[in-house]
Amino acid sequence: MHTPSLTDRTIDAYTDVTGQDRLNRLQSLADDLDDVRILHVNSTATGGGVAELLRSIVPVCNDLEIDTDWLVMDATDEFFEVTKAMHNALQGDGPSLTDDMQATYRTVTERNALELEGHESEYDLVVIHDPQPLGMLDHMAETMPNIPIVWRCHIDLTDPIDEYLAFVSEYASRVDHAIFSRSAYVGDLEVPEASIIYPSIDPITKKNRLLGPETVTDEHDRLDPLSFEDPLVTQISRFDPWKDQFGTLEAYRRASEDVPELQLALVGGMAGDDPEGLELYEQVAEEAVDDPNVHVLTDQPDTTVNVLQRDSDVIVQKSLREGFGLVVAEALWKRTPVVGSNVGGIPLQIEDGKTGYLVDPDDAVGAGDRVRDLLEDDDCRTRFGDNARERVRERFLLPRQLEELLDVIADELNRNR
Repeated sequence: MHTPSLTDRTIDAYTDVTGQDRLNRLQSLADDLDDVRILHVNSTATGGGVAELLRSIVPVCNDLEIDTDWLVMDATDEFFEVTKAMHNALQGDGPSLTDDMQATYRTVTERNALELEGHESEYDLVVIHDPQPLGMLDHMAETMPNIPIVWRCHIDLTDPIDEYLAFVSEYASRVDHAIFSRSAYVGDLEVPEASIIYPSIDPITKKNRLLGPETVTDEHDRLDPLSFEDPLVTQISRFDPWKDQFGTLEAYRRASEDVPELQLALVGGMAGDDPEGLELYEQVAEEAVDDPNVHVLTDQPDTTVNVLQRDSDVIVQKSLREGFGLVVAEALWKRTPVVGSNVGGIPLQIEDGKTGYLVDPDDAVGAGDRVRDLLEDDDCRTRFGDNARERVRERFLLPRQLEELLDVIADELNRNR
């Protein structure tokens, strides 16, 4: 396993975006945890919401003087192919779970767990994220028998394939506490204790903070031939079958019937633990190649994503399954209305008819019609945008999530003392 490089982050940086009561509560929780050391473990340091959350949570915890480490698994392509199949199957679509797949999973997770040997006394609690590191529990049960393990599940478990759910349940049943993004995700999973904590965005990162006019102008120029003078709809998400970029293309074509100058930007990164990303990117690019108003972009810097979310007229998130979809909150924070699928965590973020619109996940025509409605009503877009900013401020900023996470950690440590 390896330690990602992190930038410094201070809790004082959030003074302008969250209430003082919450900051005081965080400091109080931190004071109670000043003698503990916490470890987070996940499968990638780049791409996807989990890595983004940890890049903020870990340094903020350390600024609060809660000694916190983050380790990322070292794994083979074969392992990531297995865990990607697992991810897809837990969301409802995947191949049979073979003995070879299980063996690959166990071999890699055990090898990573072995790297914790000799460090058992350094940690008071471990947080493992998503299914990839769960297999480490076999070895950790022997070397860290008295250390509480919290599992943070970030994916949608409402319609899993049974054999995969059973495989994950065998591990999940042995953690001390599990955290989910929605109560519906707990389902039939057997865990001793469960909490619901909504994910959040970090408002002070390059992706989410306010940008100066020179930076915005430079980004507009860099994105040429995409024009910010004509109507622009954008979807920002990993190139993943569940994100349904093809459905978004269909919605764009529907809206273009009434807004012929409309442009579409499909923007996505490649997560380090997702072997399907490049193949899907190439398929989407091929599908869009004959339309000069469709721009398929990958691995854009955070500042570019910020500008696209801020200066697009409408953001679309037409997912078929979605653990939470923090790109929705990112856009809403920037006062851009969102048309999103009524799946997973998206309806927790979008207030239908107030901050954007919700559509059925397979309704590309309906999504296109809602995009058109917003493009044709400037006042509605402005009103939705103002509502959206306040909803995110109240519910989906980092200090709120961190407060709830520290509450769970404190409870588990107290229970095990």
